[in-house]
Amino acid sequence: MSQLEQLIELIEHSNSPTTFETRIIAIDGLGGAGKTTLAALLSRSLNDCAVIHTDDFASWENNLDWWQRLREQVLEPLMVDMPACYQRYDWLARELAEWITVPPAEYVILEGVASSRHQFRDALAVTIWVETPRAERLRRGLARDGEDARDYWMQWMRDEDRYFDAEHPDLHADIVVDGLVAWS
Repeated sequence: MSQLEQLIELIEHSNSPTTFETRIIAIDGLGGAGKTTLAALLSRSLNDCAVIHTDDFASWENNLDWWQRLREQVLEPLMVDMPACYQRYDWLARELAEWITVPPAEYVILEGVASSRHQFRDALAVTIWVETPRAERLRRGLARDGEDARDYWMQWMRDEDRYFDAEHPDLHADIVVDGLVAWS
């Protein structure tokens, strides 16, 4: 069984943590690990379920302290079977942009750095940690954002290290996957 098939089986056999219907699947890992790619593949495999990106809440200036807005606008509504409604952060304009509504559904994927942080765990049906070597994560990040973003990436990685050291999200994950796997 492939790693992707294992993930789908894990998700399909999961339950929401309480009585709400939406099973929220967190795909966590550090920047450049391959979380977004995995989320897109899982979404397609799970009837094109919604994917919410923590990057819609984070910014270069606030890379980890956005969690309360996500909790209030996304998780709390979904936990009472109400639509989530949040304003996406536009990284190019460096400001909040359009509002996005995500209705309750069988599955919703929450993807991004700190998506399985301890403040969210009561809402999560499954947590996936994507493990990828640091050098590869930096290479991917700079390939996406350009060499001009190196200083931002270096600060981002230091901040992520503090998150990782404080919470050890990999130890709380239901499954740890290899971010170097070719998923297709």
